Amino acid sequence: MTVAKRPVSVLVVIASQTGHGLLLQRRDDPSFWQSVTGSLEWGEQPEPAAVRELAEETGLTPQKGVWSNMNRQVCYTIRPQWRHRYPDGCYSNTEHWFSLMLPSPVPIQLAPQEHLSFEWLPWQQVMTKLSSASNQQALQCLMTGCDDD
Repeated sequence: MTVAKRPVSVLVVIASQTGHGLLLQRRDDPSFWQSVTGSLEWGEQPEPAAVRELAEETGLTPQKGVWSNMNRQVCYTIRPQWRHRYPDGCYSNTEHWFSLMLPSPVPIQLAPQEHLSFEWLPWQQVMTKLSSASNQQALQCLMTGCDDD
């Protein structure tokens, strides 16, 4: 029996000081491009989950660059095609933001069960290719500063 996913997740945006951002192409929806994401396991806290997901999806560790807990969270509606993974009646997810700023783009070790490919692009191009509005907001926040209105 599969345990339903916890409707709490992490987002790790990865960029470089050269102005590039990392994109990952989802295996279960090849038109969907994103940063590192993942649900928290039951009982897990956001920061350890972010470090775990970073390693699982890219092979990177926080020590490779400047790691930051962005101290932001957003709530978004779970896409209909993915709701079956969550408890019955669950339609929203709370996402916690983290970032990793690298000196320059580096090779990535993809998790082949989750992603088909990756791209390092100038961050403005990444913004147009990202499939998630919260992912765009987090990358914008990392690259230009957060708007704390």
